Amino acid sequence: MVIKCSQCGGKLRRVHRTFLERFQLLAVYECRECDTETPVPRPYTYHFGPHCRCPRCGTYRLNRLKERDRIDRMSTGLLNLLERVAGGKLIHCRFCRLQFYDRRILASEAAAAENQHPGAARN
Repeated sequence: MVIKCSQCGGKLRRVHRTFLERFQLLAVYECRECDTETPVPRPYTYHFGPHCRCPRCGTYRLNRLKERDRIDRMSTGLLNLLERVAGGKLIHCRFCRLQFYDRRILASEAAAAENQHPGAARN
């Protein structure tokens, strides 16, 4: 499997990370033609940021559920438990078929709110 550059479509090669980048990134790839660097974040970084992301695949394309689906699996772990205790809503990833709790707003809801009020100031 060859990873391609999102800018020019050239082949990517893996480059060395700095000591601090090793804690944040799984890998850093650089394009051979245009020298564009593409970082690959570690999964724990999905828990930071303004919008919720799937803890397994990292996608922003998520759905809210009213109640737990007994067929799809539930995310286990300390962070999921803390989100549930803190009042997080039940979220479902349609790609991984994973359910988890999160307090942050969905990216699709944020985009819809921005389209309704395009002149509103951002926080």
